[in-house]
Amino acid sequence: MDQAGDTTGRLAWVDVAKGICILLVVMMHSVTGTGEAMGGEGFLHAVVAFAKPFRIPDFFLLSGLFMGRVIDRDWCLFSDRRVVHFAYFYLLWLVIQSAARYGKIVGDDGSAAFAAHLAHALVEPYSSLWFIYLLAVFSVVTKLLRRMPAALLLGGAALLQIADIRSGSTLIEEFCARYVYFVAGYLFAERIFALADTARRRVGLALCGLAAWAVAEGWLALTPSTEPTYPTLASLPLVGLALGGLGALAIVVAAALITRTGGPIAESIRFCGQRSIVIYLAFSLPMAATREILVRTGVIADIGLASLTVMISAVLLPLLLERLVRGTPLKFLFVRPARFRLAATNVPTSPALRATGLSG
Repeated sequence: MDQAGDTTGRLAWVDVAKGICILLVVMMHSVTGTGEAMGGEGFLHAVVAFAKPFRIPDFFLLSGLFMGRVIDRDWCLFSDRRVVHFAYFYLLWLVIQSAARYGKIVGDDGSAAFAAHLAHALVEPYSSLWFIYLLAVFSVVTKLLRRMPAALLLGGAALLQIADIRSGSTLIEEFCARYVYFVAGYLFAERIFALADTARRRVGLALCGLAAWAVAEGWLALTPSTEPTYPTLASLPLVGLALGGLGALAIVVAAALITRTGGPIAESIRFCGQRSIVIYLAFSLPMAATREILVRTGVIADIGLASLTVMISAVLLPLLLERLVRGTPLKFLFVRPARFRLAATNVPTSPALRATGLSG
């Protein structure tokens, strides 16, 4: 295989892994919201519980994979790629989601309250958009600390995760709980790519490893603990850190195997991964609307099936919306306009960055 083909293959599993992650994220929101609205649990609740220890850690590990390729660039170019890019989508969809959730703001008092809500969201991430907010923060912090010894940086991030800091602030809590996985993706990028390559070559060994992990993951994630603060064994300090890392690597291996197998399912997952930011930004609105329709009409009585229906709607409708607005004035919903780019950053984006979905 030539070098270009090898690069494409190596990046394909990243898209598949991102696709798995975004589907698990949408599933979690769809399932928990539908279960609460319908007053019970369905068959997907067990899947959500199983994936909880690694669902977000894997997303951040994948986001850190290509950090090494931009971290030494000048601050102007770096900020455009890793700060302004995320800030644009965060602020845009903050307004869209907030307006949809709170309805039409009428009068001075309502407008003032809405403005106060938006101002608060500048320092405290809003709703599900906290993820892209944290990506910008993680990127800046990592660049500032890039001269720190790797062991010290990783060890400090791990201690923050183990400390289980509970401050009431989403920004502080999620930073402390998730930064270690972003750092791990950044520091061990080449080893993670090597793991994916090995999995594609040694399928039997990879499948055995995944099976062993799945058994341990399922037992720890679904077994209640005796500590009231930690509902399951998987949420205990140190155990949660280990499961987050192992689960993230398991998704890497699974994605490599799926990519090797190919087929329509693999392509569908990869398609979702390539457009993960589209799904992430817009899934909450169709999810809430579909859930409301199902609850009000009662057309689907089974909670598991209703949850699955909500999830499918929350994935497909954002993709449909992106396709409809592509090439129209509304494309700014998913493509950052040139006027929101830093003037000094008009340089080609590498294929690696394009594959991560992190390019501007």
